[in-house]
Amino acid sequence: MIGLLVQWLLSAVALLVVSHFVHGFHIQGIGPALIASLVIGLLNATFGRLLKLVTLPLSIFTLGLFLLVINALMLWVASWFVAGFSITSPLAPLVAAVILAVLGMIIRTATR
Repeated sequence: MIGLLVQWLLSAVALLVVSHFVHGFHIQGIGPALIASLVIGLLNATFGRLLKLVTLPLSIFTLGLFLLVINALMLWVASWFVAGFSITSPLAPLVAAVILAVLGMIIRTATR
């Protein structure tokens, strides 16, 4: 349980870090980052899983790179629901998805 909370907090911090480096990706503080992290996790667990299953042949064909597009879509959808989290540039979610994928791998290895 503690590991899950630590991972949630680190994911929110990762969103804040990405918002400082990616133009067009804005989070207004730790509160919206925590909520956005939770919403992104819920979207990935439900709608994201379905999209990944449906687009499996395309993901295999692109050697998994299409999964970044799906993650970018999840970020974009989450920005609709979370106040204080906005995406204003069309390429910002894709760049953020790449950075968050790298940071996610680091977070997962650090919390094990």
